Amino acid sequence: MCRSIKTLRRKESKPTDQEIHDAALQFVRKISGYRVPSRSNTAAFESAVKEVSASSRRLLDAVA
Repeated sequence: MCRSIKTLRRKESKPTDQEIHDAALQFVRKISGYRVPSRSNTAAFESAVKEVSASSRRLLDAVA
């Protein structure tokens, strides 16, 4: 996995929605192999970013 992905879990504050979105976008780009998807893949790409963002938010809200 990419070593440049930032850790979002901080003790002093929760990550913002934008930080989570940016991390999800980076993750989807990494696993898909596309920095920018083709027009035909844009919907799937954006859907994956939303799903990863939502899952990440649930995880971060649940961990102590």
